[in-house]
Amino acid sequence: MAFASLTDLGWRPFFQQQLSVEEAESMRVARVIEVQRGRIRIDDGSDERDVVLGGRWFQGDAETRPTVGDWVVLDAGNASVARVLDRESVFRRLVAGDRSDVQLIAANVDILFVVTSANEEFNVSRLERYLTLALDVGVQPVVVVTKVDLIATPDAFLEAAKSVRSGLPVELVNALDAATLAPVRAWCSRGQTVALLGSSGVGKSTLVNTLLGSAAQATAAIRESDSSGRHTTSHRSLHRLPDGGLLLDVPGMRELKIGDVQAGVEQVFDDIAALAARCRFSDCTHGNEPDCAVQAALESGELSERRLASFRKLEREQRWASETIAERHQRGRAFSKRVRQHQKLSHKKRD
Repeated sequence: MAFASLTDLGWRPFFQQQLSVEEAESMRVARVIEVQRGRIRIDDGSDERDVVLGGRWFQGDAETRPTVGDWVVLDAGNASVARVLDRESVFRRLVAGDRSDVQLIAANVDILFVVTSANEEFNVSRLERYLTLALDVGVQPVVVVTKVDLIATPDAFLEAAKSVRSGLPVELVNALDAATLAPVRAWCSRGQTVALLGSSGVGKSTLVNTLLGSAAQATAAIRESDSSGRHTTSHRSLHRLPDGGLLLDVPGMRELKIGDVQAGVEQVFDDIAALAARCRFSDCTHGNEPDCAVQAALESGELSERRLASFRKLEREQRWASETIAERHQRGRAFSKRVRQHQKLSHKKRD
């Protein structure tokens, strides 16, 4: 379905101000609504179509390539992407394994639905990880707990989710019942882009289908052994809701390796930061040092061992990511310098 206007797609002054006079007068802009390998699907407000990305997009850093949610400027013939506009927000993660390569998840998101389910999949430490990602880029997180119709005590999941951070919005839903989704729809206003992130099988595709009122995404039955669903979404895609919002669905993630998200870690664990500020020593490791406020909070029950362990784990990952990403950028700069030197030498030889 084509969108009625660029405003419906999320176009706003932040993007308009980036256009040159020539681009504003003679070139078209479009939003990336789907990404699959070497091509993207775009919507320019009147038409949806596929665009193949040329080889130049794969010669540089992956972060420079269009991702779902991006705004792009098309060339004069509207056949290819001339450039990607600066992003208001962008979600990144490190690829699985020991590499430091960055993978873009989605761009220009206004609200993040962290989707989990009221069964064995529910994990507070995992919620903290997703919230770190959202808060680091300034996106409003909302926890959506699905499958509450299958349990007798949904309030226990509500309280557990709210314990992650003061004031965190939490919605309990049955993704198959549209009547329970009114609080969720309230977050999806006209022109707002809402991304859904969560583990495989938590009911994201079912939630998308019910909100859209159509079977846009394939779904699969849950496994009886662990109450988990099978991963069904195979690529990232952007969908327009009947009331005007935009839903950005992302394949379920078995592993979310965070990048350099120091600001997010500090916000999610602001209670631990406040405690650490009361320690006697500014470089306290919160181990065996005297007058450690963090250890005192553990002993009194004010702070749980689980939350401190989660903070330490994310802090270690963030520090490692920061160092390795900086090293990767340094290697890239060194390589570019060698290329320029080689080109300069070649020109001299020709002269």
